[in-house]
Amino acid sequence: MRILILGSGAREHAIARALAAEGHDLVVAPGNAGIAALARLEPVDAADPGEATRLALRLGAELVVVGPEAPLVAGVADALRAQGVPVFGPDADAARIEGSKAFAKRIMAAAGVPTGRSVDVLTADGLDAALDDLGAPYVVKADGLAAGKGVLVTEDRAAARAHALQWLASGPVLLEQFLPGREVSLFFICDGTTALPLSPAQDYKRLGDGDAGPNTGGMGAYSPLSWLTDRHGGEAEFCDRVRRTIAEPVVSRLAEEGTPFVGLLYCGLVVNGDDVDVIEFNARFGDPETQVVLPRLASPLAPLLRDAALGVLDPGGSPAFTPEAAVGVVLASAGYPGASAPGAPVDGLADAEALEGVHVDHAATAEEGDGLVATGGRVLTVVATGGSLQEARDRAYAGVDRIRMPGEQHRTDIAADPR
Repeated sequence: MRILILGSGAREHAIARALAAEGHDLVVAPGNAGIAALARLEPVDAADPGEATRLALRLGAELVVVGPEAPLVAGVADALRAQGVPVFGPDADAARIEGSKAFAKRIMAAAGVPTGRSVDVLTADGLDAALDDLGAPYVVKADGLAAGKGVLVTEDRAAARAHALQWLASGPVLLEQFLPGREVSLFFICDGTTALPLSPAQDYKRLGDGDAGPNTGGMGAYSPLSWLTDRHGGEAEFCDRVRRTIAEPVVSRLAEEGTPFVGLLYCGLVVNGDDVDVIEFNARFGDPETQVVLPRLASPLAPLLRDAALGVLDPGGSPAFTPEAAVGVVLASAGYPGASAPGAPVDGLADAEALEGVHVDHAATAEEGDGLVATGGRVLTVVATGGSLQEARDRAYAGVDRIRMPGEQHRTDIAADPR
């Protein structure tokens, strides 16, 4: 199958890696230096509906997979579907489940999905009233897309207020009830009516060890989650519960509103004892969770994505996963998540990938001269699989130790405490 993947990060590298292993003809736009080893790259703006559609038609793409959120919110999937191109990714209206926190909360309320109480804030006066109402810990979220950096959870009212005012300058913000517990990411492949779960993962959103520092797009992840599934009767039982109580009601509600969701529904959950609540939805594969979920997928990926795009998923066809564990550690540039200067040389990748069970997904790299350079904030995800979580973790960090990049940042505690 000729497949066009839109995007340029480690998530897209992981998707391309899985599809290339199945023998498909891949084109990625715009891609990066690592993806170039698996697919032909096209220098097209993935978030431009016209450019993406013209490319898909020129290639005769049998399937388009939209990686990042920005193209979905911009209507790239709408433009492709209008030309009869099968696309894995929701239309712009359905992508509001990620593009607007307020929209997501409304859908959850209408669908009866468990989630925390929230208040929409449009003005500074409304902000103070909401802070008083919800109390500490304060959870402040930018309503629109913010690359994972629009959320602040803090006991400090002044910090919460300052964060909200920063984002109010560009749009509404949402204040939410704080929900204690552990966060879990669970993906569902959806065709507008059916939702099939993948395997749960846990990511690490803050920059530093022990969840210190600012929020980022994600600094690492691991899968599977024995601490979760042991408590909830097994992975299949947990996934089925989330499917029945969260994913299917949301997909059904979106369909009722005339905006069927076709693509990847990312359920960001918080688990506290037996309680499972939603803290956010995304409308695409998560990064870095994709990098640890797809290496464990035992079912072919391409048929799942195409069946979803065509609206013909088998409701009983739950994807299968290997019992192996996977751990991913993100390497970021100096200065991330703030401004980071591009151009730092990156060395040692071949040494890392020579280790058993280790591969490296590129997020922001380019060839320059005879070497590789960083071109953004999150640069690489070092991924390892193993027969146990500890083995996968040891292999991942052994790979990290072999990579050299001036000013590089990474967490040292990914998957260190899985209980």
